Amino acid sequence: MVLAQEPLHGYAVVQRLASLRLLRGAEPDPTGVYRVLKSMAASGFVTCSWTRSSSGPAKRLYRLTVSGKRCLERWIATLREFDAAVTELLRTAQATCRPSPRKGGLRKKKG
Repeated sequence: MVLAQEPLHGYAVVQRLASLRLLRGAEPDPTGVYRVLKSMAASGFVTCSWTRSSSGPAKRLYRLTVSGKRCLERWIATLREFDAAVTELLRTAQATCRPSPRKGGLRKKKG
């Protein structure tokens, strides 16, 4: 999802993930992110290439592949279906929790 917009270095992927509302301000584990990127590369969803920097060591640049884009599209469709199901569940729950109208209005407490 983060790589769908542009190729990024691993550290930039971690930063973009940290900015997502989903994580509620928590930083993702960089080691875990790099592990997932490596797994995605092994599955053919991303490619990585080394880029040289004028300041500091060479860095890996991760790019989403065509296969990765198709996988992302399927994931988005799945999330939309899940969102619709959760929305329906919330509407049902809210309808169940609404107070039922009483005849004659509200009653005063005695005592």
